[in-house]
Amino acid sequence: MGLPFDIPKLKNQDSGRFFLIAGPCAIEGRDMALRIAEQIVEITQRYRIPYIFKGSYRKANRTRPDSFTGIGDEKALKILREVGETFDVPVLTDIHLPSEAAMAAEYVDVLQIPAFLVRQTDIIEAAARTGKPVNLKKGQFMAPASMRFAVEKVRRQGNSKVMITERGTMFGYTDLIVDMRGLPLMRRFAPVVLDITHSLQQPNQADGVTGGRPELIATIARAGVAAGIDGIFLETHYNPAEARSDAANMLPLDRLDDLLARLIRIHEALEVSH
Repeated sequence: MGLPFDIPKLKNQDSGRFFLIAGPCAIEGRDMALRIAEQIVEITQRYRIPYIFKGSYRKANRTRPDSFTGIGDEKALKILREVGETFDVPVLTDIHLPSEAAMAAEYVDVLQIPAFLVRQTDIIEAAARTGKPVNLKKGQFMAPASMRFAVEKVRRQGNSKVMITERGTMFGYTDLIVDMRGLPLMRRFAPVVLDITHSLQQPNQADGVTGGRPELIATIARAGVAAGIDGIFLETHYNPAEARSDAANMLPLDRLDDLLARLIRIHEALEVSH
């Protein structure tokens, strides 16, 4: 369990525990990003969980034309870099075009390919060529076995630092479901992360605002850790109702400590049983 490659500033990699990718959906401002990062760093350091801060510098995939997309690329990227420098943790952000890979790589430690773009060869190759670790979000429309080819696109650029994040599969028009059978299958190709908040989205609602089932976050997380995943991905906010993106499926920040404590106990029980 964990990552077979090093990420600069990623602490506690020798703990043997799952790693955590967490933060707000989008960077809405400097103070909110630093506030969220500070609390997560304190919790993960106490539990010796390797931690990567996540935040989108821009939201390109929006249903409605009036949805929040960001505060400006350069401004948000500078905030991400400040988070990494302030707390000495790696930071992750997603990119949306091949031309953004080199730009974002100047500010962050890990590049993420969004689920809707994970079949796009040019953007995967551009991210891989930066030499940064690449997180591939599995497409909601893709079979787990197909992610082997996305991983190969990264490695063919001479970059072996790649991981896959499961984020649910489309189930009808307005729901997602996590097929647990896909987790061990994808671990044959690369380390696997389970996105426990996006997996509970309810997209394509009639009002153009994505819904969610946040009351099931702990259920999905416990199942993933029991299945032996390498990492957990989640979006969190100190007041999800105020978040300008993905408010319906975020984990309230004050519930993170208890959730991680429970997941550690499951992980430790698995180690004992093995």
